[in-house]
Amino acid sequence: MRTAEQHGAALDQVLELTILMNEDMTEGLAKDGLTVPRAHLLMELQEHGPSTQRALAQALNVTPRNITGLVDGLVATGFVTREPHPTDRRATLVSFTEHGSRIARQLLDGRDELSDQLFAGMPDPQFDGLVEGLDAVLTRVKELLLAAKEVDA
Repeated sequence: MRTAEQHGAALDQVLELTILMNEDMTEGLAKDGLTVPRAHLLMELQEHGPSTQRALAQALNVTPRNITGLVDGLVATGFVTREPHPTDRRATLVSFTEHGSRIARQLLDGRDELSDQLFAGMPDPQFDGLVEGLDAVLTRVKELLLAAKEVDA
């Protein structure tokens, strides 16, 4: 049976990993003139193609006002454009510029490279256990967050 001390040590490791990954990501993105939320928007476009701001706000779970600010920043720095929607005259589509598409592809390539650096040499049973453990932790975190929202509502 594990102890509360062991649970605390495991959480400390998760928190340390979170901090290190966040610092590395933030620094790497800044080199391209991006923030984490802006990069998240680019990855959404990379996965789903041109999207309305409403669809982007829903996908990123932010307010329409926040998505407007994110898109404004990405337009101003040359990552995306706003174009008229072909079938809805009230909407605009957010699309990549050539620069934005290139950077989004580089972000995905960087993710693939880092995943290989972290996991390629890990024995299969250890990797499988890590993935299984992370799945369990993520599921539990989501449950706890949902329960907290229900209490606040």
